[in-house]
Amino acid sequence: MRTPAEYIESLRDERVLWYRGKRVGNLLAEPDLRVAVEHSCVDFALTADPAHRDLAVARDETGLEYHALYQLPESPDDLIRRSRLVELGSLMNGTIPSVKEVGADALLALLAALEGEERERAVAFWDRCRRDDLVVSVAQTDVKGDRSKAPHEQADPDLYVHVVDQSDQGIVVRGAKAHTSLTPNCNEIVVLPTRAMGAADADWAVSFAIPADTPGLSMYVSGYSAGERHPWEYPISSRHKMLETLTVFENVFVPWERVFLFRRPELAGPLALRFVDFHRFTAVSYKLPLLDALVGAAAEIARMNGVLGAGHIKEKLTQLVIYAETVRTLTEAAAIRGRTGAHGICRPDSGTTNLAKYTFASRYHDAVRMVQECAGALLVTGPGGDDWDSPEVRPVLEKYFGAAAPAGERLAMMNMISDLTVREYGGYQTILAVHAEGSIEAEKMQILREYNPNRAVGRARWLARLDENPPS
Repeated sequence: MRTPAEYIESLRDERVLWYRGKRVGNLLAEPDLRVAVEHSCVDFALTADPAHRDLAVARDETGLEYHALYQLPESPDDLIRRSRLVELGSLMNGTIPSVKEVGADALLALLAALEGEERERAVAFWDRCRRDDLVVSVAQTDVKGDRSKAPHEQADPDLYVHVVDQSDQGIVVRGAKAHTSLTPNCNEIVVLPTRAMGAADADWAVSFAIPADTPGLSMYVSGYSAGERHPWEYPISSRHKMLETLTVFENVFVPWERVFLFRRPELAGPLALRFVDFHRFTAVSYKLPLLDALVGAAAEIARMNGVLGAGHIKEKLTQLVIYAETVRTLTEAAAIRGRTGAHGICRPDSGTTNLAKYTFASRYHDAVRMVQECAGALLVTGPGGDDWDSPEVRPVLEKYFGAAAPAGERLAMMNMISDLTVREYGGYQTILAVHAEGSIEAEKMQILREYNPNRAVGRARWLARLDENPPS
């Protein structure tokens, strides 16, 4: 397993990055991007920390130690451990995912969904990732163009990543993927299909892995959260950042040993859904520290404001606790209900996982509002970091912004809540809640798809005396 320094050194290559309209020659020299790299080092620090090694490190039958996110879950207990590790990484990373989670989900999906030679290639890639302690990002969401049309119906075929040539050595692909998290600071990129496909979409039914510095690959990094941030005013977003890109493939060559799905449209949908099962389970696991933070922030700022005993505050805190604990319970239930399927891989229960994700996403905005109501308008009218640093201004702030807690503590809590719910990072979190790991509508569709109505219909028919025997 690598150290943080070794991980950072692995990013010194010829990858093509564009940021804020200019080509970035050195990822580590760009301050905005360097924040994300240093944030990602937490994954490598956890495996070396004696306090967390039992959770973060797995060991195979040969004695090889590797990051536990790359361990193949064989039971519900393994899924629970995985969830705990994801939660820990999110806690250490300021409520956003650690760097290895998404890629690990893709590896599990490939190994659970594929068969034959294609699976053998995926197993070889998984083994290399765990042995070399690589960071893997995922490019799944095609830019899609006109969403009422299938891939082969688009005016521009590049709106979905597709095969344009093949030879004895490999394939050539073109197209683009959006919302590719962590890609600028990864080692490898796994491409997955984004949807079910028909026979006419065969060229678009493709999955493969390539290094981040592959010729023809360009990453256009989102300008979200650009610029330096004062750590007192922005306690979370000044230290934690996840980069998102538009990832463009311009006639990229992929050798056959790295191709996992090739012109197999019948497998595009099942592979995409296997990834969704694991990835949404990861999602609700990494959201748990965020929900705890909302509960704790609301309670602490209410105490600092001197209103903790107010009836309406108690009601808001009760609702926040119900929200957080419902998501946590559903996440644990998804693991407990997990089923061991093909190749001995245990996957979380899809229906329960989507219930957890839907509950989180559909109630998030209300939760944010309740925290903001507990805090007050200082979330947007309070002083900035330069004010707090000023010897002339700070005494005035300390005098007039103290309440049931000293001004320094109260304003620090206000800044954290503002960073988390009001400012740019807060807006980012609200969009993640609605769209990341699949939209609210996608989760509702999956809940209905996974639900077996036979028992419910049978009981209704028996109560109506349409059937003689009650259902079991």
